[in-house]
Amino acid sequence: MNYASLIYQVADGIATVRLNDPDRLNALTFETYAELERLFAAMASDSTVKVIVLTGTGKGFCSGGSVHEIIGKLIEMNPEEQQRFTRLTCDVVKNMRGLKKPIVAAVNGIAAGAGAVLALASDIRMLSDRAKFAFLFTRVGLSGADMGACYLLPRIVGHGRATELLFTGDVIDAAECLRIGLGNRVLQHEKLMDEAYVFARKLRDAPLEALGVTKELLDRETDMDLNQALELEAAEQARLMQAADFKEGYQAFIEKRPPRFNRT
Repeated sequence: MNYASLIYQVADGIATVRLNDPDRLNALTFETYAELERLFAAMASDSTVKVIVLTGTGKGFCSGGSVHEIIGKLIEMNPEEQQRFTRLTCDVVKNMRGLKKPIVAAVNGIAAGAGAVLALASDIRMLSDRAKFAFLFTRVGLSGADMGACYLLPRIVGHGRATELLFTGDVIDAAECLRIGLGNRVLQHEKLMDEAYVFARKLRDAPLEALGVTKELLDRETDMDLNQALELEAAEQARLMQAADFKEGYQAFIEKRPPRFNRT
């Protein structure tokens, strides 16, 4: 598949999605949002894709929506057109969270505004020591509730810290991201992509259906009481006990060898 605003490649079960406008730190355009929405939807049914690595070209991960190509044009739109756009941006996140495959964000530089939310909507955030995050929406007169930020961010860093970040739009560096749980790992910049692919290969070789169920239930159980969560977990775990990967895990243990998951 060819895309105008990003580079998409698949090799050995790992898809790389690379935002590709380095001169503007990979600022998003209407076209980028549309391509990301379609791509994450398409990967759900692509059996060649097991894991996704999301990153940016050049010095930035994603600087958010383009000032001229998005913000300037949004001001001229009528309310119906503006809402079509906001629904499109939310559909990108909906498709990322609904994708039952791990998404590893390799944050190689600034992740601002919508760029910060793209990293937030990923499952794992591996940060360059040059990475920075900023949820800038209130700085341009919009709410911090953008693209699911008010749903996702408190679940990762806690309600109080999320409130501060969304209210102020302050820039935080990689070390602070790691401290508050927004980043999973901070790596030397030169080693970021190598380490991201090492981690992606580890996930690729894991039982993918089990990871997919884990991802889904992490999101769904947030809004459940304990009894509902336990019922759901009991049903899903029993279902996975009928799957080939569970039998393979047991057989590998008996035979004292590494398991070979995802053989179908």
